[in-house]
Amino acid sequence: MGQGDAQTILGRYWPASIDEARFPTEAVRFATEPGVTVTGKWNRTGGEVVLVLVHGLTACTDARYMLSLAQSALEQGYDVLRLNVRNCGGTEALCPTLYHSGITADLRSVVDQLAPRRLVLLGFSMGGNQAVKLAGDWGDAPPPHVRGVCGVSVPARLDDCSRRIGEFRNRVYEIRFLRQLAATLRVKQQLMPDLFAGLEPRHPTIWEFDDKVTAPAFGFADAADYYQHASAARVLENIRVPTLMIQAEDDPFIPFSTYQDPAFDSNPNLTLLESRRGGHVAFLGRGAPRFWAEQQALNWFGAL
Repeated sequence: MGQGDAQTILGRYWPASIDEARFPTEAVRFATEPGVTVTGKWNRTGGEVVLVLVHGLTACTDARYMLSLAQSALEQGYDVLRLNVRNCGGTEALCPTLYHSGITADLRSVVDQLAPRRLVLLGFSMGGNQAVKLAGDWGDAPPPHVRGVCGVSVPARLDDCSRRIGEFRNRVYEIRFLRQLAATLRVKQQLMPDLFAGLEPRHPTIWEFDDKVTAPAFGFADAADYYQHASAARVLENIRVPTLMIQAEDDPFIPFSTYQDPAFDSNPNLTLLESRRGGHVAFLGRGAPRFWAEQQALNWFGAL
């Protein structure tokens, strides 16, 4: 196990919480598409800017990184909305579809519903791919109330990342993700058997799961087609809102070659902040700030 793995594992299990006495949590729902509802959790300060947070694959609003960044942002005067991706956080009954790493319709709708409040958007891992892809999808017409977008540990080329997590060294991670994805699909099959009965939950790799489950569920030809259309890297050149991507070279899931993209040199709206160490969505420091990437994101948003 390398340092990137140690960071990744410690970062996942490091304790984090929100000071409920100062910043009470309020549950909220957003109707985003016909038949689709996503949920979130508000913590408010009465501040002028809303920070919207989006979690990673198989996680939810209460992931460690969602809580720790929310607490830091609240202390700096942001209102914070932690958003569940559809089907996550126990919301499988609230929509008739699965979810995938490039689906942006729900996030786009929530951002629109929060207008005209000034807003910044940050996604972790899968949520980072969704947030950065949405910035690219907006192209020359980003919503005027969106001041900045940040992605931490973004799997911007999903095909490369699927291959990387399928390597033998990452098998323990892959098994964990597959178990959680299969559990979600089984819940959908119980709730909506007519829609999901024909899908097999168990597959040996993430690539196979996406090939046999995710891709056909959303009308893609196969996993490769899904990865091509859903990857944020495809639209980096189109981004016109200030966008920061934070990535560690020792991330066990994401090849750093993902970030050797000409868009980082040619697009002035796009900034890459790289670190030699940090693992995947961890960036643990020896002292304060404990989570380096989260503090860098807040500093960057503040500078905007």
